Amino acid sequence: MAKKDIHPKYYPKARVICACGNTFTVGSTMELIEIEICSKCHPFYTGKEKIVDTMGRVERFKKRLAKKKKK
Repeated sequence: MAKKDIHPKYYPKARVICACGNTFTVGSTMELIEIEICSKCHPFYTGKEKIVDTMGRVERFKKRLAKKKKK
């Protein structure tokens, strides 16, 4: 049915490696997939809030928000 030699090779047991160290297998056209975030370390799934703030913007926002709530 499908034309030969035009489709990429499919790997039914492709490895996925997360930056947190978690690994799992999926079906993909890539044999090895490296990701930065997965369900084991994503704040939505873990319930833990992670804030990466290099310039103090989050703190300034929280201060402004607190001032508005006081008024």
